[in-house]
Amino acid sequence: MKIKLINPNTTQRMTDAMGRCAREVASAGTAIVAVNPTIGPPSIEGYYDEALAMPGLLAEIAAGERDGFDGYVIACFGDPGLYAARELARGPVIGIAEAAMHAASVLAPGFAVVTTLARTCGMAWHLAERYGMKRFCRNVRATDVAVLDLDKPGSAARRVIVDECRRALDEDGADAIVLGCAGMAEFAHEIEAAIGAPVVEGVTAAVKWAEALIALKLSTAKRGDFARPLAKRYDGEFARFSPGGALAPAHAASASAGAATPAAAGPTAATSDVFPQPHIHSV
Repeated sequence: MKIKLINPNTTQRMTDAMGRCAREVASAGTAIVAVNPTIGPPSIEGYYDEALAMPGLLAEIAAGERDGFDGYVIACFGDPGLYAARELARGPVIGIAEAAMHAASVLAPGFAVVTTLARTCGMAWHLAERYGMKRFCRNVRATDVAVLDLDKPGSAARRVIVDECRRALDEDGADAIVLGCAGMAEFAHEIEAAIGAPVVEGVTAAVKWAEALIALKLSTAKRGDFARPLAKRYDGEFARFSPGGALAPAHAASASAGAATPAAAGPTAATSDVFPQPHIHSV
């Protein structure tokens, strides 16, 4: 099976680290391809960053459908664009926050999320509520370590994260820790050894969840909320994202140069490169 791991920010070194973690736990025969968009923010540390990361992320999902990927992992703890990605993809799309919270809820009666900046704590609480995990979440704690400082040489990030995890166990009544940033993925085993409690990071949890669903030959529902986007032509810079086969300008130009009919350039025309027809995933 082929799983595409998408880091929604543009920082390649973070993508490489996530790919290493994912491949360590992937089953034999599972190919992990770790990518990031070339457009968007270098880190996602708020709602504005999240919104502007989504076009690049969704383009990667659409490209993955063209390339025959069986499933996807969105490797940012905010799970940006998760539901939109599920509209595009036939195979399972797993967000790392959803995967980590569900895993922690099985391992312990209560968990705490330890994240980066304080401004993202509300986002984590919203996700816990969305996923039905709020009753398990004892607290969301910030380390005030910026995402791009997590792997900086000489950074005190690991010590600060370990200290905050210990406080979560001692003060919040948590029995497990969920790491609230994909950039912490490589620290998980080190932190777990230091604090003596389960530490769940979502990159690896999401990979294993995606593998399981693909092996069960389960796919994303294509009715209701996750039905394919309605066909329409988008305007301006978003024309290339037009769903349902609406042609982007470059495709329209090539069609007019040939023997295209007026209907061929409309929203029911042949599928665009950005939003292809579903593929049938295989194990």
